[in-house]
Amino acid sequence: MLKRLVLLLVCEVSLYNLVTSAKVCGRPPQVTGAYVQYEMQVYEPGQEIIYQCNPGYKMTAGSRKNICRATGTWPSPTMKCSPKLCSYPGSLVNGHVLFSSLEFQTTVNFTCLEGYILHGHNDSECQHDSTWSNPLPVCKPVTCGLPEIPKYGLIKHHTKLTGNTTYFGDTVQYECSSPYVLFGNEFGSCSANGNWTETPECKLVTCPPPTDIENGFMSFAILRKHGYGEKIRYGCKPNYVLDGSMEIQCEKTGHWSTKPVCRASCIISVKRARIFYNGQKKWIEELPERRVQHADTVAFYCKDKDRGCGYPVLTQCVDGNLIIPSCYEEPSKIAYSVSYRSLPSEIKQC
Repeated sequence: MLKRLVLLLVCEVSLYNLVTSAKVCGRPPQVTGAYVQYEMQVYEPGQEIIYQCNPGYKMTAGSRKNICRATGTWPSPTMKCSPKLCSYPGSLVNGHVLFSSLEFQTTVNFTCLEGYILHGHNDSECQHDSTWSNPLPVCKPVTCGLPEIPKYGLIKHHTKLTGNTTYFGDTVQYECSSPYVLFGNEFGSCSANGNWTETPECKLVTCPPPTDIENGFMSFAILRKHGYGEKIRYGCKPNYVLDGSMEIQCEKTGHWSTKPVCRASCIISVKRARIFYNGQKKWIEELPERRVQHADTVAFYCKDKDRGCGYPVLTQCVDGNLIIPSCYEEPSKIAYSVSYRSLPSEIKQC
């Protein structure tokens, strides 16, 4: 009886070891973007599972299968699932398409340039079947009414006008009927806010009768008011030079442009000199009345006594005044007429 009991106990222990020696696997490891078909809590050694990519993902590497090891562990899965891509939604005319990626579940945003209004959805999402949730919108220009015509003026349209509607960016040119003058911008445009830029004005402009200039004269002496753009000419009396524009014009301000000035010529104060004038060496008596015109330059020759050479020094006629260089020494009559070869202008130059 005791032997039979011991034998029965040995058989139960052996049967227990036989059943519990094999280990099972728990839930299989996860794969990003995938799931396990018919997933269970426990798997027997040798039991196989199949991975399947989630909607919006596609298999890009590895194997879909995995098998529970006898040790009760799972090998690392090799399968990789990557997000599907949507095609570029297209260019948005007069707008921008903003995005960081074209992968599944990412969103693109649409914006319009200034002066344009978005018609449609302002965003779209990449779906699991690689299509976009919303179609590409349209950017339509802002519209304006007709621009105001200035009094005493007219408008030239730069684009063909259809009906009473104009569009952002349309431009016009304003003109005034003679003798009116345009004040403001010559060109106008339909703005992004749906309004036209400020309308200019047409005003009548006149200038008072012009006045004389000292030592000069006008081309004609009819004293009357003059309209915008009219011109008057000036001249100078003999021995005077016009400094400034010969013509003045009646401006938008109702004033004349700057009048010229008559500048006096200069009479050289020395009687004996060899000078350099108008690109030539000349004796002073060769100049009629020893006169040079305003703004003309004259070179007088001085002598460097230490080195025994001559050198020119420039001076200029400024409205009747010409200053003789301080270094210049007027020669005597004999030196000037007989010994002229020893003058600073004739000897070796420094």
